[in-house]
Amino acid sequence: MELSWYILLLYLHIFSVVLSIGPYFVLFPLLAKIRTAPFELLPEYLEPFRITVRLTKHAGHVLVATGILLTWLTEWTWKTSWIVFTVLIMVASLYFIARAFSPLLRKLRAPHEDRNVLVNQLRSALIWYVIITLSMMWFMVAKPSFW
Repeated sequence: MELSWYILLLYLHIFSVVLSIGPYFVLFPLLAKIRTAPFELLPEYLEPFRITVRLTKHAGHVLVATGILLTWLTEWTWKTSWIVFTVLIMVASLYFIARAFSPLLRKLRAPHEDRNVLVNQLRSALIWYVIITLSMMWFMVAKPSFW
């Protein structure tokens, strides 16, 4: 089997999707630790969240670049319904990740009153991010045609 640019880009694209979604599943068990940890130990439990958000950002750059190149190399156009929906969901996820995680992590790092409320918001943000990114992945895999 000959390794083509298409196959290489496709694998990079898939790998970047995995890096964009996968690490978030590891964060769910940390929520219980964050809820009960002494304030002094909290930064240790919040660091994986910061790293995950940063990793997702860089994986997203690879995802966008390879997606553009794959569209350019194939018969797909930017007017294809599944590509349009994927791009719209991706833009929504970028807005969501910027507004959901960083402010909550900042609040948790600072002295705070009710940690349970913040942890519940963080859990909700995690769930919504996973739903958003999995729906984006569904469009890329199923490639539904709406028009």
